[in-house]
Amino acid sequence: MRYFSIALLLLCFMPAVYSDDSGAPPIVYADLIIHGGPIISMDPALPKLEAVAVANGRILATGQRQQIEALRGISTRDLDLDGNTLVPGFIDGHSHFSMAVSAATWANLSGAPVGAVSNIADVVAELQAQSKLNGTAPGEWLVGYGYDADTLTNGRQMTRYDLDVAFPDIPVIAIHVSFHGAVLNSRALAAIGYDETTLTPEGGIIVRKEGTNEPLGLVMETAWFPAARSLPKPEGAARLENLRLAQAFYAKSGVTTAQDGATSLKDFNFYKEAASRGELYLDLVAVGSFDSIPGFVAEKAQYQDYNGRLKLGGIKILADGSPQGKTAYFTQPYLTGGPGGEEDWRGEPMMQQADMDSLVQAVYGAGMRGFIHANADAAVDMVLSAHAKHVKLAGSDPRTVIIHSQFIRPDQLAAYARYGMVPSFFSNHAFFWGDVHVENLGEERAYYLSPMKSAADLGLHFTNHNDYIVTPMDQLFTVWSAVNRVSRTGKIIGPEQRISPEQALKAITLDGAWQYGEESSKGSISPGKLADLVVLSGNPLTVDPMLIKDIQVLATYKEGQQIYPADNQSPALFD
Repeated sequence: MRYFSIALLLLCFMPAVYSDDSGAPPIVYADLIIHGGPIISMDPALPKLEAVAVANGRILATGQRQQIEALRGISTRDLDLDGNTLVPGFIDGHSHFSMAVSAATWANLSGAPVGAVSNIADVVAELQAQSKLNGTAPGEWLVGYGYDADTLTNGRQMTRYDLDVAFPDIPVIAIHVSFHGAVLNSRALAAIGYDETTLTPEGGIIVRKEGTNEPLGLVMETAWFPAARSLPKPEGAARLENLRLAQAFYAKSGVTTAQDGATSLKDFNFYKEAASRGELYLDLVAVGSFDSIPGFVAEKAQYQDYNGRLKLGGIKILADGSPQGKTAYFTQPYLTGGPGGEEDWRGEPMMQQADMDSLVQAVYGAGMRGFIHANADAAVDMVLSAHAKHVKLAGSDPRTVIIHSQFIRPDQLAAYARYGMVPSFFSNHAFFWGDVHVENLGEERAYYLSPMKSAADLGLHFTNHNDYIVTPMDQLFTVWSAVNRVSRTGKIIGPEQRISPEQALKAITLDGAWQYGEESSKGSISPGKLADLVVLSGNPLTVDPMLIKDIQVLATYKEGQQIYPADNQSPALFD
């Protein structure tokens, strides 16, 4: 009976409860019994399970098959895994859910394996095809995402002139793969008011035509904000339909708790309306943008816990840019200069230390959690300094999340542990830009990318993410990248920082729940927790580690209800 347990706390609201006049405890019957394959509980107290019983959206019991069968009633459904693997629902450590809602009409400008672009001509062709599909009229915006000069055979950045030939009357935004900038054509630059008289804003980059002050097309960080605000978004019924499609997209990857990693007040109001109408079937954690702190503070009381599956997780603050865009803020310079040819370039912070201090004070003082984007060590220094100044406001268990934490130092990891911070790592970088980082930073810094092994050795709770739309929404690929750290060319980017498959899975399940303060209700297949579950075609703990990325999500369950496949029909394997 060691691994058999029933959550007695559920008895008060279970629908299938039967009792008689004998005075014996009532019998609680399961809505669903799952068996027939490996079950990875992620609960150290439940290492070997044969079956799981689900009732009223929660895990009723776990244990040996014979014991669980005692909970079968006349209406209990059966799920035979047929040798496939059951794991807890995946918890999104950091992504941009709003991009899945908006990007349905955007062109994919990514290089392989995400897209088919290999040169600037391909970029133009993809944009032309999307323009035709959209029926873009003169003056209407055309958007592409995933543009990455490092994957192009041209050996240079695309310019406004490359786009102007094909799009003389349409404003075009080719979003950089980092989502921290874009290449704009002349119509787009004019639409946001950029010309040779435009000053470069603090914390921003406007690449200029050599020998002139004329913008060449690439804008980054704060200089790209006006273009970002111009991105077209669906409205009305189309936006609501895209919300449904976005949830299906996340569920297909096994995600049961999603994050919108930089939510505007306008988007939050849209999510509120959808939540009130029962349109959310995933749990959605919105992280409010730092430019609207008073507005989000006003929402705190109603959304600090899930309300219609919508939760306000905290406030997003940007400390620096992206390493692949060469705008992450380092204490030591890049080896290859800046994005505009700058020498002795270390990147730039998004704001001065005093501004960071004020924002952290405002967030903590409002009783809200900080989700702070910081990629490189100089930016992390700023965050740690601000936290130290206002640590008393943060409370006894702040769990401040440092998003990305990619190129940090061992002493900074130790500070994370001291302050109870949660690094949300981004191990996909090892594959997509590991080779680029080695060139730009040298092996010593590049190999310490997302130092998960060091974090685990310190006992830190850490998460891992794909930062969708920056890299694909593929949770098994994220696990694979953390375990193998293999680059596009096959180089291992920091072999000493590889972690075990179990540690990598924990980062998107149990520690994902920890990040949101939900470890008592999510993250493991434990009695009393929500029945958020995923069925996989293989066991990530036992397959060849290099094959983890090839494991498929066969089904996703949110609180015991199948949400993927979307038609609610069991995959053929379960028929």
